[in-house]
Amino acid sequence: MPAAPDPAPALKESLNAARFRRTAAELTAVHPSFDAARFLAVTLPGLDELSLLQRIRRMTDGLHATLPAGYPRALRILRAWAARLDRGFVTLVPPDYVGCHGHAHFKASMEALAEFTRLGSAEFAIREFLRRDLPRTLAVMERWSRDPDEHLRRLASEGCRPRLPWSFRLEPLIADPSPVAPILENLRADPSLYVRKSVANHLNDITKDHPAWVLDRLATWPADHAPTAWITRHALRTLIKQGHPRALALIGAGEPARVRVEAFTATPERLRLGDRLTLTARIAATSPRPQRLVVDYRVHYVKKSGATSGKVFKLREVTLAPGATVTLTHAQTLRDFTTRRHHPGLHAVELLVNGASLARTAFTLETGRAAPRP
Repeated sequence: MPAAPDPAPALKESLNAARFRRTAAELTAVHPSFDAARFLAVTLPGLDELSLLQRIRRMTDGLHATLPAGYPRALRILRAWAARLDRGFVTLVPPDYVGCHGHAHFKASMEALAEFTRLGSAEFAIREFLRRDLPRTLAVMERWSRDPDEHLRRLASEGCRPRLPWSFRLEPLIADPSPVAPILENLRADPSLYVRKSVANHLNDITKDHPAWVLDRLATWPADHAPTAWITRHALRTLIKQGHPRALALIGAGEPARVRVEAFTATPERLRLGDRLTLTARIAATSPRPQRLVVDYRVHYVKKSGATSGKVFKLREVTLAPGATVTLTHAQTLRDFTTRRHHPGLHAVELLVNGASLARTAFTLETGRAAPRP
């Protein structure tokens, strides 16, 4: 049997000791009096134990300890260094420095973040300014939402997401999303998929606290414009998984499905972690007219206590003609994640069509792991 491939390196290893030494050399090239030895003495101890975000902050702290005093002068050096950077997580360091130390120099910091976001993203750094002065920062971001550069337009949406992953929540915007409405309106028909994904994720965040606010707004957006319709579908994904009637109606699937489920199976019926589970559904139309169907499935995962917790997954969106039959198949490998640990036992699976549960099947997860494939 051939040897198993080496696991991919952890993301944090893109900011390993070698990258810190390279950073010291790059900064010395743009600022010859840069104290590289002190920078490395400050940043390298205990680096192996730090997470990716902690390594970004460690580099920021090292820069603050070694760059010349005075934010404007330090920022000039950072901009010269940033111009030399390739893609990668190191590009998050210049905006992180601005987010930590640029609050007293608002205009210069906004200009720097607009420049740095083209290298990677300044979505985390801008939140430090939103937390301190929400109206002033949102006014800048609204201008960015009308900029020709897609990176700035994306930052205008992504940076003020109320529940941005890997960052702190913006509690004032969780309480009241109306201040971001002008930004989202400016971007509702954006030609860039990069931007549209952010707008959809932003709106999906808001649905968790203010579903009616999002639904009322999307109901006024042109459903026949392809980029806008794309945003609408993806923005409503959480509500659609919950079977929310208004969300389903906005994507043309508001009517109860007139179908017959001819089969719904999970194979194999017994499996272990590492095995591949296949779900198959055969659905036949019973309506005399075409139907828009949103087909999902809910897995009732067994918890350590023996209780179960359901999680909905997307299967397919289809338009089913009168008298037609469609077979949908989905396969996935059962693996543990940091957000989900599997436990042995009987796992029920429901088939959801336009929000209604129409069929059930199940599989049993046994203890242990599947044997490695030859």
